[in-house]
Amino acid sequence: MMSILLPLDSFSISLSDSFFNTTESNLSNRTNGTVDNSTLLSLKVLTNSLENRLQGAASMLEFAANLSEMRSIPNASLLNATLETLHGIPPDSDLQKRIIAQKVVSYYPEIAGISFIMPNGDTYFMEPYSLQSNQTKNNLAFRDYFKGAIASNDTYLGDIITSTSSGLKRAIIAVPVFSTNDDDSGVLRGVLVGSIDLSLLNKEIQSLNLSQGQRIVYVDSNNTKIADSDKRSSTNNDESFFNLESFQNAIKGMSGSMVEEVNQEKMLISYHPMDAIQNRWIILWMQPITSDINYLH
Repeated sequence: MMSILLPLDSFSISLSDSFFNTTESNLSNRTNGTVDNSTLLSLKVLTNSLENRLQGAASMLEFAANLSEMRSIPNASLLNATLETLHGIPPDSDLQKRIIAQKVVSYYPEIAGISFIMPNGDTYFMEPYSLQSNQTKNNLAFRDYFKGAIASNDTYLGDIITSTSSGLKRAIIAVPVFSTNDDDSGVLRGVLVGSIDLSLLNKEIQSLNLSQGQRIVYVDSNNTKIADSDKRSSTNNDESFFNLESFQNAIKGMSGSMVEEVNQEKMLISYHPMDAIQNRWIILWMQPITSDINYLH
């Protein structure tokens, strides 16, 4: 069996104990409701942690996509014979590619699954194999992450999607895979796709010791909620932040704080943008308004 050396993974770095302590201290010290630089600093730490996670996942997928075994010619004739029945190649076929995918998934639980998609959009394989056997669509050329990776010839973060098999939200990172042979160097072999488990982000921010009524949410540029510190609201996928001025400011790359109404309640919202590969995600930190509150714009 081949041996694969994988790079150190910043994607698996979680928020340190010191950040949790600092954050809790900031929250408890704001008894008068004043928002100061410490709040924005905490948001910046959250942003950096999330950026590191995505960049680490992208780096891992890029590393796997550049291995010679992954860049070898896929068995298109076998795929044509089994696509309709197995939704890809058999589980014991093209094992070199499958083993690479298996190792990435086993070493990095944040990456819930890996797919190899042919240049025409047909699914070549998925790991774990259970994902492939439960696949409902054999061709994924319609997915924005596939189109983005093909059009840009570069790593691409797609829109947040909901898994048809698990019902869980996933962030999808797609990396083009090119040939290595001198005779056909640069020929597209396919697209390597990693499915990122967003439930871990929910668990992380739900573990923060926030004060009563405070809430942190991660939102993508399409107004799709990624994670929510409020367990009761985390399953509400219809909640919209699009009309918030804080959201619109963060989309433009700004950070700051302002008072706005959320669900018919006045909230002090601190906001910060996050560069998510070619995309942009937003972090909103909400605090209920009290009668004696002071705030900085």
